[in-house]
Amino acid sequence: MTSQLPLSAELLAKLNPSGKPRQLHSSPRSHVWQVELAGAPAVVKQIVDGPDAADLYSREVEGLRLASRVQPPVAPRLLATEPRERVLVLEHLHHRHPADTWVVGYATALARLHSATGPQDVGRLPAWSGPTRSDVNAFLALAEELAVPAPPRVRAELDALVDRLGQTAGHALLHGDPCPGNDLHTADGIRFIDFEQASLGNGLVELAYLRIGFPTCWCVTATPEPLLAEAEAAYRATWLAATGREVAGDLADACTGWLIRGDALVQRALRGSTDHLARIPKRDWSWGTVTARQRLAHRLGVVADMTVDHPELNALHHLATDLRHQLLTRWPALQPPPSRRP
Repeated sequence: MTSQLPLSAELLAKLNPSGKPRQLHSSPRSHVWQVELAGAPAVVKQIVDGPDAADLYSREVEGLRLASRVQPPVAPRLLATEPRERVLVLEHLHHRHPADTWVVGYATALARLHSATGPQDVGRLPAWSGPTRSDVNAFLALAEELAVPAPPRVRAELDALVDRLGQTAGHALLHGDPCPGNDLHTADGIRFIDFEQASLGNGLVELAYLRIGFPTCWCVTATPEPLLAEAEAAYRATWLAATGREVAGDLADACTGWLIRGDALVQRALRGSTDHLARIPKRDWSWGTVTARQRLAHRLGVVADMTVDHPELNALHHLATDLRHQLLTRWPALQPPPSRRP
């Protein structure tokens, strides 16, 4: 029966789904069904009620439409929409388990996705928003809680970082949450799904996911350095081929932004409390205190390594190094993140 689908009579008549819809696993933000349309599988997705439901829906629809410019595709085809019910009907894609070197293809597909938009698309999606001075304050409070003195210049460096990230020009189509699970590895290449957080900005903030460990995700991974370097080179080469321009910006800045962003309540995880989970933004859910510590230690190590000779983040290098050392001293059993995706 198709009566359980949130589709109008007009759209039901147009699509004429057959058989019984099968509800699929999805995030708390949506309901998802697999249906049959003209003998082929398709997906019906509804953004559930909530204060930001309309924004999530409009971002996903617009993100998919902009992504459709890229050929071969980097996203599922958008077959139909039902704005009143916040429903999208999408091409169904078959996901295959990724190869061990999946990050190279991922980075290539990400660059192609980012290249879909340009200055002419300003206003079609919100501009990306980076860390704020509230994040700076929270990060320095975390250092104080761990009894690690902050070098005198570090606040000025982080304030300047916030300004640089806010002023970095960019009109790339950002997915908003390009994590394992939102990348489908199909026989025809990698396709990205779930564009509810789509925005326009500098692609480096999402290329940084590979090095910093997928900061908006429930999982954290540490890609081995040779493979990471290959993936980053593939991104830069693909972007250059698609746009005729070199990638602009500083990857160290992008990674540092993810280090401080959303960590305002990590100190609760460090104390072993669980009530922080209800208050941490969705982009930084930790799913338990061990994962929160693991995530933080990894980010600190990445930023410490990237800022060794960085003229604008020298004090932060010392703070990140000392913070990571203190974290591993307090919790010596803490293990590094896995190198493979879950």
